[in-house]
Amino acid sequence: MKRTLAVIVAAATLVVSACGSKEDLGGTGQEAASGEVVVGSADFTENKILAEIYAGALKATGATVSVKPGIGARELVVKALQDKSLGVVPEYTGNLLNYFDKTNTTTEAEAVYAALKSKTPAGLEVLKKSDAEDKDVLVVTKATADGGVKSIADLGSGKYVLGAAGEWQQRWEAKIKDLYGVTFTEIKTTDAGGPITVDALKNGTVQVINLYTTSADIKANGFVELEDPKTMYPAQNIVPLLRSDAVDAKGKEALDKVSAALTTENLADLVKQVDVDKKTVANVAAEFLKTVSL
Repeated sequence: MKRTLAVIVAAATLVVSACGSKEDLGGTGQEAASGEVVVGSADFTENKILAEIYAGALKATGATVSVKPGIGARELVVKALQDKSLGVVPEYTGNLLNYFDKTNTTTEAEAVYAALKSKTPAGLEVLKKSDAEDKDVLVVTKATADGGVKSIADLGSGKYVLGAAGEWQQRWEAKIKDLYGVTFTEIKTTDAGGPITVDALKNGTVQVINLYTTSADIKANGFVELEDPKTMYPAQNIVPLLRSDAVDAKGKEALDKVSAALTTENLADLVKQVDVDKKTVANVAAEFLKTVSL
């Protein structure tokens, strides 16, 4: 993900719409203070916003809460939950399932969530998933869409040039051909949903790009997301992953209310407010929490 956390794990780094410092809490054995809930995040803007939102929701229940942002790769975050350095983190259903179950082939949202609940290790749990997703999506210009390209299936064989991060070809080229019969005249290596990728589509160097559903660039440039009826890209619903004994019943209920209030659209707007409008993560999270009935 961008960022896709799956990619991050492989690279042992997180790359997204925004990058920050890494703090390796994994395996320190330094437990949180008694009664304190430590909310961690991965190292990109969206995840940091979600962590602040979770922290604010938990504080509203009377819990003592602190935030550890920008930890890094998934293996570090999970290890920190297990050694009690962390209590809660925002996660993504598809990539988290693939982390816990390396043989997984499930991609549809409800099936992914059900499998994830069954594969989450003892001592950890996932709460209710949100409708909000931050998942891979293929994107075209409005002109291309108006020309009849509405779905991945409409791309056909050998008609277009794709711009995507370097790992896309290895991960998805065979899959898209198998599911949809789609091939590209060329796959140009750009960046992971960043400005190089966006500029390549805007200037016509490529006709299709890989972005993420919460990318502010889609709406800002009038791009069109292609439908994925065969679910080539796995569901990536936002879900709290927590240590079962770290959060009480009131806290879990508050986090479920946050998940219910999140949508892909409002999450994309929250990211835009930080990355484009240059508001602080804390302020953006606090404003969002005013819309949640806690």
